[in-house]
Amino acid sequence: MLALDQYRDAILQHLQEQKVKKEPINLYGPIDYILQLGGKRLRPILTLMTADIFGGDHKEALDAALAVEVFHNFSLVHDDIMDDAPLRRGKETVHEKWDINTGILSGDAMLILAYQLFESYEPEIFQKLAKLFSKTAIEVCEGQQYDVDFETRDDVTIDEYLKMIEYKTAVLVAAAMKMGAIIANAREEEAQKVYDFGLNLGLAFQLKDDYLDAFGDPKTFGKQVGGDIIENKKTYLYLKALALSDTKEREQLAHLFSVQPIDPSEKISTTKEMFESSGAARATLNEIESYTSKAFSILEKLNIEEKGKQSFRAFGEMLMNRTI
Repeated sequence: MLALDQYRDAILQHLQEQKVKKEPINLYGPIDYILQLGGKRLRPILTLMTADIFGGDHKEALDAALAVEVFHNFSLVHDDIMDDAPLRRGKETVHEKWDINTGILSGDAMLILAYQLFESYEPEIFQKLAKLFSKTAIEVCEGQQYDVDFETRDDVTIDEYLKMIEYKTAVLVAAAMKMGAIIANAREEEAQKVYDFGLNLGLAFQLKDDYLDAFGDPKTFGKQVGGDIIENKKTYLYLKALALSDTKEREQLAHLFSVQPIDPSEKISTTKEMFESSGAARATLNEIESYTSKAFSILEKLNIEEKGKQSFRAFGEMLMNRTI
């Protein structure tokens, strides 16, 4: 077992080793740009960590870990185009720095490059990885479509929202962990347990993101607090507030999420007050705790050394206690 920073360094080194100057530069330049922008690299770290914890060698999982990271960044490039987002991690998005057509094509190439990274594995392992990766990739697309659909719907339910974030976010966390187990030749039953652990952790992770978007500290959060409120996103906080409010409060909240004021500061502060007074803020924290507890209960059933369980538990606690 290595420290998280050591796993991150291993991923970054492998990324540099895979970097090849290719033509046309306007296809590969944007790929290099987005992959160098940083980010937490949590998903590939989980792949490497899981491989080690199941008795394998994290070095053998580097290609799979990088495939996960390349795929994740591919999805960000296309998401940014769909959202018309100007910034990603504080820098210009690919389609803003180049153009939309370049963003689409470079994103397409990233998806193909992610699949190519699995070609280094023996046929049996390759088949398992590719099958899991394909299932995950289509689920991420389904999650993104649900997210787009929700923008024009006023009848989104909490269950539908949870399904959306499961597909858009949690399945890739889960798959990243299962890939590490597959490479370490873990039994299918154990690989599925670690997938379920990652799925619940991924759900808690996204709900924490929703919460921090509204209630995070602007000094540490890393992006504008209240961004989801400004964009009228129907997050768990919003849907829970609707469910817990009376008719008059529901009408007020729905109205707030139908306007785009020039100065959004009052809209943000009023909405946050409603999230708290309705009990939605507390309910969201409870839901985060519930999914984290589910993840940890699955963890106890894993047939791995106690040291490995402690590492997974520490990682989960780090995610839930973060302020960024």
